[in-house]
Amino acid sequence: MDKETYKALLKKANLTNKKLAELLGTHHQTVNNWTARGYPYWLESWLNNYIKAKTLDSVKDVICTDKKAGDE
Repeated sequence: MDKETYKALLKKANLTNKKLAELLGTHHQTVNNWTARGYPYWLESWLNNYIKAKTLDSVKDVICTDKKAGDE
């Protein structure tokens, strides 16, 4: 993965380097070092799955809200 792809995925995921580090349970500096040392092989798929999961959570919330409104 190149730097531009990383930046685009991070933006799409609505994450910062600091927040990503927290989610991964690693130090912020480790994530910052990836720019110079190269990104882990698994990071692109991890970010894509994170984005999909957040999208599905949003859809679920809308469906559950609509269902509750219909029950009233």
